Amino acid sequence: MTPPRLAWTWKRFEALSLDELYDALALRCRVFVLEQGPYLDPDGLDRVSWHLLGRDGQGALHAYLRVVDPGAKFSEPSMGRVITSPELRGTGAGRLLVAEGVRRIDEAWPGKANRISAQAHLADFYGSFGYAAQGDTYLEDGIPHVEMLRAAMGACLTKRSQGGGPG
Repeated sequence: MTPPRLAWTWKRFEALSLDELYDALALRCRVFVLEQGPYLDPDGLDRVSWHLLGRDGQGALHAYLRVVDPGAKFSEPSMGRVITSPELRGTGAGRLLVAEGVRRIDEAWPGKANRISAQAHLADFYGSFGYAAQGDTYLEDGIPHVEMLRAAMGACLTKRSQGGGPG
């Protein structure tokens, strides 16, 4: 199946419009709460994160992730809340989403590793982007997870002038 064409937009929490925030939380709730079981999705880290929104040509949000600032969750920047809409599963949209996330992390924080808390069944997927498991699996919100680290890349790139982070 051909990967969908999505338009990517990076924004800080305070720059998200009410509609963008609503769309992101609705998509996250649809999958993380309704499909995977109840837990508190807004965890306080959204306010210290960059948010990547992937919309189709009609403006519908189909892909989302956030990158938490270094020092807020881990000492490294941390990609999380990685999600594609159920309609786009199996199309390669998730691979495009993570590739954009990794690209921007490398651009924003050159020479810095990044760490994720991945659902354990997705360890091979994240491994294909250079992440390596660190330690044993553990339960997070009732789902097996594994901490994974991606070594520093892109040390020759310059840091964005907007205070670091994807701009």
